[in-house]
Amino acid sequence: MSTIPVEVRLGAAPHNREDAVRAAGALLAQAGHIQHAYIDSLLQREKVANTFLGEGLAIPHGMVEDKHLVQRTGLAVLQVPAGVRWGDDAKQAHLVVAIAAATDDHIQVLRRLTRLMRDSALMRRLATTTDAGEIVRALTADDASGAAAAAGGAASTPALEDFPLGRELSLNYPNGLHARPAGEWARVAGRFQARVHVRCGDTVADAKSVAALLGLGAGRGAQLRLSAQGSDAAAALSTLSATIQRLGEEESRQAELSAARQAQAQGLGSELGDWQPTARHTFTGIAASPGLVVGTLVQAEGTELEVDDRFNSIAEEAAALDRALAAALAQLRQLAADAKAGGRAEQAAIFTAHQGLLQDADLLQAVSRQVVQRHGAAWAWRHAMAGRVAAQRALADATLAARAADLQDVGERVLRHLLGRGHESTDVAAWPHDAILLADDLSPSVTAQIDTSRVRGFCTARGGPTAHTAILARALGLPAVVAAGPGVLAGGSGDAAAPVLAGAVAILDGYRGRLYVGPSETALIEARERMERLARRQEEEARTRQQPATTTDGHTVEIAANANRADQAVKALEAGAEGVGLMRTEFLFLERDTVPDEEDQYQTYRAMAEALQGKPLVVRTLDIGGDKQVPHLDLPVEENPFLGVRGARLALRRDDLMVPQLRALYRAAQHGPLQIMFPMISTVEEVITLRQRMEAVRAELNAPAVPVGIMIEVPSAALIADRLAAHVDFFSIGTNDLTQYALAVDRQHPELAGMADSLHPAVLRLIERTVAGARQHGRWVGVCGGLAGEPLGAALLVGLGVDELSMSTGDIGTVKALLRRHSLAELQALAQRALQVDTADEVRALGAELRPAAAAQ
Repeated sequence: MSTIPVEVRLGAAPHNREDAVRAAGALLAQAGHIQHAYIDSLLQREKVANTFLGEGLAIPHGMVEDKHLVQRTGLAVLQVPAGVRWGDDAKQAHLVVAIAAATDDHIQVLRRLTRLMRDSALMRRLATTTDAGEIVRALTADDASGAAAAAGGAASTPALEDFPLGRELSLNYPNGLHARPAGEWARVAGRFQARVHVRCGDTVADAKSVAALLGLGAGRGAQLRLSAQGSDAAAALSTLSATIQRLGEEESRQAELSAARQAQAQGLGSELGDWQPTARHTFTGIAASPGLVVGTLVQAEGTELEVDDRFNSIAEEAAALDRALAAALAQLRQLAADAKAGGRAEQAAIFTAHQGLLQDADLLQAVSRQVVQRHGAAWAWRHAMAGRVAAQRALADATLAARAADLQDVGERVLRHLLGRGHESTDVAAWPHDAILLADDLSPSVTAQIDTSRVRGFCTARGGPTAHTAILARALGLPAVVAAGPGVLAGGSGDAAAPVLAGAVAILDGYRGRLYVGPSETALIEARERMERLARRQEEEARTRQQPATTTDGHTVEIAANANRADQAVKALEAGAEGVGLMRTEFLFLERDTVPDEEDQYQTYRAMAEALQGKPLVVRTLDIGGDKQVPHLDLPVEENPFLGVRGARLALRRDDLMVPQLRALYRAAQHGPLQIMFPMISTVEEVITLRQRMEAVRAELNAPAVPVGIMIEVPSAALIADRLAAHVDFFSIGTNDLTQYALAVDRQHPELAGMADSLHPAVLRLIERTVAGARQHGRWVGVCGGLAGEPLGAALLVGLGVDELSMSTGDIGTVKALLRRHSLAELQALAQRALQVDTADEVRALGAELRPAAAAQ
């Protein structure tokens, strides 16, 4: 930390929080740490979450998507001796520490600030000192001495402790630990008799409590320690660890899909240019779901539930609570079932997570304690839930704080039943057919029941782009703006007593996060013209989604999808995929407590082949090990599993796993053009041995031969690609693992994960080497890693000679359209330039040379 420069301004007297943030941001800009536009990003973060930590300390920091505006890491401290009000709860900030983080250095900054907060006397002194050097020394002191000083502070002892039996892991969830995975953790832990605890930093939570897990505030890269005590403690640890890792993969895939949608939205949104329509009021929030609409504003929130503390008897109140919980649980199960039946998997998952919140033992115990103290069940429920909602909203991590909407939603559902109003619903019939909904923080329940033929979009005062409400909005295809501030509910005057905007005409811009209320006639005409152009663009992409990705000079690239199940394959074909380039088979092993037998596997592979209707299917054999562990396989614990027995290495040691899988695959190949691919290959000897095993199985079944490929994920494989190509039919490059191994960076490491950039020139050179080796034997090369779905990544891969790109379904339209806008010669020239620079950032800068969709018309 001693290398991080600190700018200090003593004795400041800002008018309000915005003034303080702007002043701190100006210090960063003047010192050359940020571009001036990053100040807006600092202010945007304040709309998403309160950055006040406590003890008079606030830490403004920008949005992740604006990290490119940071030129070098630095801190700016605005000392406010008289204090400045921070947020709506009258808390006063005396030290405003603005953070510009070009790397992951800010993690150490936050650790140091947390330690400083434990010394109240020091914090008071720093708030009034006239020596700027004292503040600098406090922020940049050696961590070891800081830890020693903190040890004598007032840190509280956690209510729970670790058990001796435990294991450590890193949380690799892009959005941190939120309700859906927390509910799954609790469900899995609840299957065991053992007590299971999870530690994150100084906080320990009961793994069987969803609320306690959410209270950990575990963001991406958090170091966790799982521990257990009881007769089945070892099994509980293994199963929960595997669940956490599996969900991490799912979370990462969802994040990739979300990023692809956002990139596509930005491409469409470029049609808007710098358009600034005139209107009576303009509210700026965060773009949560893309789209541009004109409509009538509607106040979507119901009346606040009033609760009197009426107590009858313990037995009556307990019975009332049981009935309310059962009724709410039944509603959630029905909502989840309806969503699943309608193909809305994201909605179904959210309502399933809500069920877990209702079954939280800690919450129910807190309510029961209040009832025993002679409080009514409704009052006790509201009191207990309000505390949990407030704690969630107070978390520093904006993504995690946004999950408070889920707790609030579940709490009010039960409360309505306790008050005898459980079957009340929003009167959607009274809404106009062009409704733009206004709400403080629209609940997931209301969002999920929205009639899209009547509602055109919505705008909320609070929330965040990764909250469940925003996820559901994207699933519904509705434009949405969140975190627009309380003014949207108070008529734009800032006075909470002012009339709301309901009934007014408005323009909702979901691309740039703006709501224009009372637009001029000119603005309405301009908006409708732009809406027509956007609609034509979207219609054109939908109409051409089945067209091949052929460059302007006639070179065609095959575009496939990464899919694991038949239903996913069908959706991929509808989106324009020309096959499945990666079917991960480990999900069959991860999602159950026993090894799937040959017949189970055969039925799954057959369903995939039949769903593709003759289009190619590339199946990757079991890829277990490293970051994917399966307790019921009884694999040995390895000190460094990423360099241990994983992928093909495991297959060669476990015929009981490999032979049934190969038999199932050969049988399924009778139903479609199936190809088999082995992961984690590093030597020619491995390939020769695997092919011998395959031939033995094929001969035993008297089955026809199938094409055989290997994953290029290890630098050694890329470097001897010309030798490997003599023994296989194709290569598929896994850019995620290739990046990890090439750069010697653990993708899950909390401080180094940002270095694992697949656009690094070293990775691109290994890809170039792989393609060159394959060409010597006439083999085709695909890429199924995350780089294939990034627009710039796809362009560079094609320029390097890759023949097939396999990606998430949501990426397909964007990548196809991009490739059709360029010639192969242009992409080859771009790739050659990328190979000659020094850093991934320099490669990313080349993306500016790609023509946007608007330029293609």
